[in-house]
Amino acid sequence: MTLLRPLPLLCWMRPRLASGVLAVLLVSGASAWGSPRRMVLSSGADCADAELSSQAKSFADALRARAETETLGATELSERLFPQAARSFEELRRQLDAARDHFYEGRNARSGQLVEDALHDIAHLPVGEARWRLHADAQLLLALNLRAQGKAKDSDAAFLQVLRLQPQYPLDPDLYAPSVRQAFDKVRRELARTRKVKVAVKSTLPASEVYLDGLRVGQTPLQLDLPAGTYDLALVKAGAHSFSRQVQVQGTDLPLLVDLAFEGAVSGSPFPCLASSDPSDERTLAHAVRLGGALGVEEVILARLEHPSSGPKWFAATVLHVEGGQRLREGGFKTQGLDAPAEALSALVDFVTTGRSPSNLVVMNASGKAPWEQPAAPSATLTPDAPVAPATEGLSRTTPSPTASRMRGASYATLGVGVAALGGAGVVRWMAQKDLNALKERQRQNGGVLTSDDAEAVRLREGLVKKNQLLTGLLIGGGVTAAAGAALFLLAPTPGAPPPLTVSLGADDTGGWATMSGAF
Repeated sequence: MTLLRPLPLLCWMRPRLASGVLAVLLVSGASAWGSPRRMVLSSGADCADAELSSQAKSFADALRARAETETLGATELSERLFPQAARSFEELRRQLDAARDHFYEGRNARSGQLVEDALHDIAHLPVGEARWRLHADAQLLLALNLRAQGKAKDSDAAFLQVLRLQPQYPLDPDLYAPSVRQAFDKVRRELARTRKVKVAVKSTLPASEVYLDGLRVGQTPLQLDLPAGTYDLALVKAGAHSFSRQVQVQGTDLPLLVDLAFEGAVSGSPFPCLASSDPSDERTLAHAVRLGGALGVEEVILARLEHPSSGPKWFAATVLHVEGGQRLREGGFKTQGLDAPAEALSALVDFVTTGRSPSNLVVMNASGKAPWEQPAAPSATLTPDAPVAPATEGLSRTTPSPTASRMRGASYATLGVGVAALGGAGVVRWMAQKDLNALKERQRQNGGVLTSDDAEAVRLREGLVKKNQLLTGLLIGGGVTAAAGAALFLLAPTPGAPPPLTVSLGADDTGGWATMSGAF
């Protein structure tokens, strides 16, 4: 018989664990200070304005030329939001005719390749009846080609791509053999028995036209019963077009809300632009941040032309932080004509990427207002280190640099993790005390001794050992983490009001937990 003794609840954490925690914190902090990924978006009442698009493009090109910056290109941005077909309706029709010739001459592989290639471009054509007819013809030709190769199941799937939106679609008996029409009708009957998914489509612009795979299916608000599958969805109203998107319809009912008021204000040419009567108002800035989040960038630079009631025009750029939604800095320079001064563009790029104000171009207005926001004055109040060159005057409004904000954010996160770990240690300590009390009660019931054949006593003791190890790690790790967070806090420049931070602790009979939430 082996006697068991309860172990003490506290022991020292190994130095290797403490150094590992600190190393992880330093690596995570360093990764937060890298160069952000940016995109340039113009904004104005008229997105087709040649001067706005020309100067915004010049600014974006100057920004992308900097080797240390990662900027989403205008072409890439347009392709992701509004992918265009590489060929016209007529070219795609001729390609399908060529694919049909290959099919009738027995060259099935070549025919199928041409049809698949055409379908990819057809999906990017403007929505409407012409696109749908081309889509249906391509799917039917693909079905014929697959059936000729003995792939009946794949052929039926191609038939379904037509019938799911037009169940009564007729096949011309002069073009399709009786066996093909029979197979087509069989798919039609099976589709009628297939369970449908209810899809509700709404738009922020009422009575928007709804298109699936290019076919108009109604106006919002719209209720549809669709078989499971993937559909190309587009909404259109009065020249406003939604972004290109695919919708997965399967399982339960699917509600869809498209913010066409927002998406319709975005255009991809001649330069990516967000239409707005007031490019500097909060709603426009919020839409720019939202677009940046959808495209996966960290910063959006909103470029615009300002026309004050008196004085010259200004080309202005506002840097927006996507995750936090805050305005980081704003700068601009006087301009006229389509071409922006190269020296001014270079200075503005320096300013938006680093926060530094080039002394020969960018000035700080003492009132905190931009020149286009107030009557022009003969002279400006300058910061001590920012004199103005005689021929070029500019402006900047700035908040603390992104590096300072990231360091402070990292300090909050690290300190929060440390506090959560220490709180978690308290929860574990409470749970361990319950096990210890139970073990003492077990010992009392067994006459003051614990034996190795007492399964419950063994379980309680093993639980105490594990909680002992966890408690030690939480205490020392939490202390190291909190100390690292405090060090980062002291080293970071003050970026303004600290973000909200919430730490929650909890426990039940199965375990304990600690959570932290906030903006960093």
